[in-house]
Amino acid sequence: MKTVFIVDDNDTNLMAAKTALDGTYKTFALPSAEKMFKLLEKITPDLILLDLDMPEMDGFQAMSALKSDRKLKSIPVIFLTAKNDAESEIRGFEIGALDFINKPFSAPVLIKRIETHIETDKLVKESQQAVRDVHNATISVIADMVESRDKVTGGHIERTQAYLEILLNALIRLGIYESEISNWDKNFLLPSAQLHDVGKVSISDLILNKPAKLTDEEFDLIKQHSAIGEKIIDEIISKTKDDGFLGHAKKFAGYHHEKWNGTGYPRGLKEEEIPLEGRIMAIADVYDALVTARPYKEPFTHEQAVQIIKEGSGTHFDPKIVDAFMTVIEDFRAKSW
Repeated sequence: MKTVFIVDDNDTNLMAAKTALDGTYKTFALPSAEKMFKLLEKITPDLILLDLDMPEMDGFQAMSALKSDRKLKSIPVIFLTAKNDAESEIRGFEIGALDFINKPFSAPVLIKRIETHIETDKLVKESQQAVRDVHNATISVIADMVESRDKVTGGHIERTQAYLEILLNALIRLGIYESEISNWDKNFLLPSAQLHDVGKVSISDLILNKPAKLTDEEFDLIKQHSAIGEKIIDEIISKTKDDGFLGHAKKFAGYHHEKWNGTGYPRGLKEEEIPLEGRIMAIADVYDALVTARPYKEPFTHEQAVQIIKEGSGTHFDPKIVDAFMTVIEDFRAKSW
């Protein structure tokens, strides 16, 4: 059964709407926007009926607050109002309202309008999921093609994506870089990380699969993969106008070898000049490189890898992200193989 929040400071209107919807929907009657936001910490409804005229926080203000919150902005909202002026409706639609229902309302009309919008929202979300599925499948195939050329780092893409998710969850839990991360959609962010090494498509197989340590000249060629990967993704963006999903991928590709102290590549950026995606991926990428075997080295133990990353705090890595990493090191261990 779908869940509907009814928010209205008028008890008569509140109970009328609840009575009309009970039995068809699971309803919560809330006398203020403040009460609504409190309940939203625990329950996410399928739709909100929101009164425009309320004291302290009116419907417009509540709507703006909903739309500014990454976790809440996709909840459909219908305004309940006794007003009947075009200016209010235009303003409401501009800030994201689905519809307006005038008070007093008839129960059958209320139910039908809600039913229509919930079904429409369902179709939109299904369509969005289909697009995400196509994105993810395409990216996965491309990433697999890139990795299949690199016989040395098998499983690297899958593992770094898992490490990235662990680290991202830790940052969210600890409130680190909260304002920036709150604008990210994990459904796009995590799959896009699979393209962080896409620039390796331009590197010779002889170098990628050399069964020995690279010469300085060969390493200089390998280092070009970051800038090349960024350029490849930038070209795709220019043709698709996708600056969300691929925008993350571009930053993962172009900046995961930059270092906090400015000694990384390809640009030698330092500290928060480096996009956050690159700073997070740097730890996931290095951890995986340390704990897996290479032709020129045996794998480090988990403990050794953790110590190296810890010692790199403030030089190679963002200290705040290292702090988050240290709280989830056992989760990293569990995902390494």
